[in-house]
Amino acid sequence: MKFIDEARIEVIAGDGGNGVASFCREKFRPFGGPDGGDGGRGGSIWAIADRNINTLVDYRYSKLHKAKDGENGRGADCYGKGADDIRLRMPVGTLIVDRNTDEVIADLTEHGQEVELVKGGEGGWGNIHFKTSTNRAPRQRSEGKEGERRELRLELKVLADVGLLGLPNAGKSTFITAVSNARPKIADYPFTTLHPNLGMVRVSHEKSFVIADIPGLIEGAADGAGLGIQFLKHLQRTGLLLHIVDLAPFDDAIDPVKEAKALIKELRKYDESLYDKPRWLVLNKLDVLTAEERKKKVKDFIKRFAWKGPVFEISALNREGCEELVTEIYKYLEQKRTQEQRSQETTMKEEAQGILSIDPDDPRFKVLDES
Repeated sequence: MKFIDEARIEVIAGDGGNGVASFCREKFRPFGGPDGGDGGRGGSIWAIADRNINTLVDYRYSKLHKAKDGENGRGADCYGKGADDIRLRMPVGTLIVDRNTDEVIADLTEHGQEVELVKGGEGGWGNIHFKTSTNRAPRQRSEGKEGERRELRLELKVLADVGLLGLPNAGKSTFITAVSNARPKIADYPFTTLHPNLGMVRVSHEKSFVIADIPGLIEGAADGAGLGIQFLKHLQRTGLLLHIVDLAPFDDAIDPVKEAKALIKELRKYDESLYDKPRWLVLNKLDVLTAEERKKKVKDFIKRFAWKGPVFEISALNREGCEELVTEIYKYLEQKRTQEQRSQETTMKEEAQGILSIDPDDPRFKVLDES
């Protein structure tokens, strides 16, 4: 299935039903009085995150979503029926933005998360609400309010722990195939990967993480060249980037150091926060080099690239070094999660220590009467 990562839709909530001005006309109630009921509430539209959906393709072809209006009120104290709400199921990772104001309405990051997109209009009041001691036969009523409407832009950002970064034909698709359950198209020509691929990497029975492969970047990508720039947003949620470099290109005129520096330059130009993410260097396709050439090229690349971070030497084709890399990635992710949990616990303790006394009027506390 083609990867649909963006869609534009219009959502319209239902209008509230009108209240009615009505009077009782029963035989044995000569002074019956007003009995006009209220109008029903218009239907609202909600977005709900569903992990069983992985594309926005449904919203590419279904652009208008409108809820029903509430029913009008009737006599004999009959209230109009409220309209049912509409729930739009979207993939986890969907960003919902108002097209007119660029306001971020919701970021669906958890399965089952619900967000109201547009609210249905309230129903109008019938004349039963306007009865007073001095106005016993009111003819006033109110009309239902209009439902909200919005034009939305849906953007799907895949939720992955690790993102792959590299030039076309660096071996990203081969790597994700070697270590995960993903099976992307693999070929020996540039731009084989046309859309992001997600793969589940299973370290052991209960240990796993998600890895994302996006189309390769080329020089000038930040200005619109190539394909990868369209999908760089998918790397914004990842916790770690793997910069995969082809250390043995087919053309001897290609300088891997120059290509790697150009890619990092484009990354920084696109998004500074993405550039600042933790990044590991993965030198690939070392199986075509002799042991002596391999040692020499790795040392030369690291020196000229001025790299001081983690370095891994692999061959994605025959899976050499892949298992060690996967193990280190999992250890890093676990350590990061542990640090985040400790940080949250520390913050909660500091907040608790900052409360010197319990104020009965403090809304955070409820004083129980033990008598």
